[in-house]
Amino acid sequence: MTEPRTFVRQFIEALPHSSALGMELELLKDGVAVVAMPYDTRFIGDPATGVIHGGAVSALMDTASGAAVMCHPCQPVATATIDLRIDYMRPATPGQRITARAECYHVTRSVAFVRVTTTDEDTDRPVATATGAFTLERAKGSAK
Repeated sequence: MTEPRTFVRQFIEALPHSSALGMELELLKDGVAVVAMPYDTRFIGDPATGVIHGGAVSALMDTASGAAVMCHPCQPVATATIDLRIDYMRPATPGQRITARAECYHVTRSVAFVRVTTTDEDTDRPVATATGAFTLERAKGSAK
């Protein structure tokens, strides 16, 4: 079986949007994933301010959340988003890299629950926070 971190890295790299958005996996550890995205003028949502579009932020948060599920100690083989509720707190500062830290904090037989926070360089003031539920597919024969 593939080592979980390698598997998750391959999972993220296989997502066309993660490559297009320049997402970089920074940390994977027991249900925690940190994924970052550099500022890119192609993803500006408001040309007057230079603020990154909320869709790019939500894609980052969703990807980090899926990665957190995939590296959970229960070793799922697949996941998909059921629900992701995002609260946008403030615009990301133009020109700054944004980082999402997701934690898979609870799993049931078939659902994983995640919390995620996204920040720019001002790590004391979140850009957005979210909670989500994700499908959890385990390998056949694994413990329930």
